[in-house]
Amino acid sequence: MNTPVLVVGGGPAGLSAAHSLASTGQKVLLVDKADRLGGAPILSGYAKLVPSGEWAKDAIGGMVQRIESNPLVEIQTRTTITEFSGAPGAFKYMLAGEEQTREAGATILCTGFSHFDPVNKPELGFGIFPDVVTTTQVEQMLSSGKGVKCLSDGRVPERVAILLCVGSRDRQIGREWCSKICCTVSANLAMEIREALPQCSVYIYYMDIRTFGLYEDAYYWESQEKYRVKYIKSRIAEVTSDGKRLIVKGEDTLVKRPITIPFDLVVQAIGMDPNVDNARIASIFGVELERHGFLQRGATYRAMGSTTRPGLLVAGAASGPETIDDSIAQGQAAAMAALTSLKAPATEAA
Repeated sequence: MNTPVLVVGGGPAGLSAAHSLASTGQKVLLVDKADRLGGAPILSGYAKLVPSGEWAKDAIGGMVQRIESNPLVEIQTRTTITEFSGAPGAFKYMLAGEEQTREAGATILCTGFSHFDPVNKPELGFGIFPDVVTTTQVEQMLSSGKGVKCLSDGRVPERVAILLCVGSRDRQIGREWCSKICCTVSANLAMEIREALPQCSVYIYYMDIRTFGLYEDAYYWESQEKYRVKYIKSRIAEVTSDGKRLIVKGEDTLVKRPITIPFDLVVQAIGMDPNVDNARIASIFGVELERHGFLQRGATYRAMGSTTRPGLLVAGAASGPETIDDSIAQGQAAAMAALTSLKAPATEAA
């Protein structure tokens, strides 16, 4: 219990893991490359979270405050791990800028994901037209309290399109996976826009809707029946402009006919990519990546959060697209697995 557990990444999974460990009296070193804790919900300025409806700055911000006030947790921000070796119970590592080797009894990787860069889908207009934005940008508009507006001239939009699966389920650009939470987040954003702007019409363009589990009723159906959000099953060909408004062109795949509709604001529901640093992370920590570039997770039947290296655990979106709630649960599970491993006799360092 005297040797700290190393937690890499201070997003929801890392905060959860660190808190769970410290709650048992276990010392923790929490390392994050960013200048502050909180991960994507804080750094990217998320608005109301699914499914609690709490503001990210309050929910995740509260988790940050809980960790920052815990004397058993040492926090190192603006920091990365430069060297890592050893075995369960006797890991050794170095922090960037330090010359002294540190020790860890166990290690949990909570290094998260990267948002898909929509510049890689130029036909959809991002980076070309200022009023083509991402779901993250809309989250920032809402969380800032300034409201949803067109970036070109500041006007309030009368018609908004949300395009699903941008950077997900797209083999042409090497993104073959579903990002799991985009459909639900988009339905939630659509309802928030309709609530704030009752005169604004919101359309969601989709291939399939995957508001899985209990989200189906609370988001998919409620967005239609209560908030009058319109859903169009379609394939989008391009987003252009007529000089005044954006034009979304595509095919309505239900009725098999082309559709062209003008909008004031087009929102791209961007997917979850592997962390851009995953190749470096895998090399330093000696773990494998799965074929899409996320950290390879071991079978959960043996140990929750295991990786391809014994004693090294993973939690959250580092190993694939994940919800915030499940990331928090996985952080807690990884903490329990780490504590269990500390009870085993230390093996010789590799």
